[in-house]
Amino acid sequence: MASRRHGTIYVGVTSDLARRAFEHREGAVPGFTKKHGCKRLVWWKTFELMTSAIQREKTMKHWVREWKVNLIERDNPHWDDLYGSWM
Repeated sequence: MASRRHGTIYVGVTSDLARRAFEHREGAVPGFTKKHGCKRLVWWKTFELMTSAIQREKTMKHWVREWKVNLIERDNPHWDDLYGSWM
């Protein structure tokens, strides 16, 4: 999730992307994304196992910002909100 192009980036894991992205968009849950206005779904990846998804999340949270930006821009160069097209 991101606040805008090159804005604040949030990395998280969920078993229900549609529900969780909606919650972030609506600001329904207090926390980082609500405080920083992270409402755009700019990148996502699916995993067979939740343990793999959690490990990837932990790894990405330790990445430098540039690596996260590069990952987003590789697949979504304009930081379009993928929520509408994905749903």
